[in-house]
Amino acid sequence: MAYQAGGPRPQPRPVPESLEAQAYLQDYAALLEAVPFPSVVVDHRWDVVLANGAFETLFRGVGPHPTAMPGDNFLRFVLFHPDAGTVLVEHESSWCLPMLAHFAAAVERHAHDHGLQSILRDIAQDPIMDAAYRHGLPHWIRSVGPDAVEHDGAVRPLMHPDPRWGRTDCRIVGETPKTLQDMGYTRLTLVLREPRRPTAARRAGRAGRTASHLSVVPAAEA
Repeated sequence: MAYQAGGPRPQPRPVPESLEAQAYLQDYAALLEAVPFPSVVVDHRWDVVLANGAFETLFRGVGPHPTAMPGDNFLRFVLFHPDAGTVLVEHESSWCLPMLAHFAAAVERHAHDHGLQSILRDIAQDPIMDAAYRHGLPHWIRSVGPDAVEHDGAVRPLMHPDPRWGRTDCRIVGETPKTLQDMGYTRLTLVLREPRRPTAARRAGRAGRTASHLSVVPAAEA
C-alpha cells in the first residue's frame, strides 16, 4: 500500500501528464483524507488513483498478493485476492458479480486496452471465475435485473476490522466531479451504516437456507 491510515497525505497514482491535473489531484487527495468513510478514486481499469486512510483501514487485515492488492487495483482485489471475502461479505453475489458486470462493460468500451485484456486473460485461466463471467453473470443479470449491477446507491455487506463496526452494511455513493470525469476517473465512497444486530427471526432464516444453487449465481429471492 502507498500509505498507512493517519500517515502522510496519499499520493496520486498513476500521475497524469498535465501539471494542472497533478495539482488538482494533490488537493483532491487532501479532501479525500478528510472523509471519515472509505473512499477511493479509480480509472477505467479500476487502478487506484487515490484512496484515503479509511479505505486503507478497511483492508488492513488482508494478506499480501502480487497483483490483487486493494490499494493497487480494486477490481483485481475483488476477483482474485483470497482474502477478499473476509472483508466483502456475500462476496460472490454482492461484490464479485456486480464488478464482473462493470468489467464486461469496460471491455466493450475499451476493447484494446492492455490492462483490461490482462484481467480478461487472468479470468480465463481461473475455471471458477471464467464460469462466473461467461455463464453465471448473464444468468445473474437476467435474474436480478440491470439495476443490480449499478454501484451508486447499492447497499452491500462488509466486515470491518474495527470491532465498533464489525459486520455491517455500506451504501456505495458515486460522487465524481466533472474534473475527475474529464480525467477518466471515478470516485466511490463506502458510507458505513450502524452495525447489524441480528434478530431471532433473521438467525432462523439463515439457518433454514440451503446451498442448492450454483456458487457463482445467487439464489433467486422470493
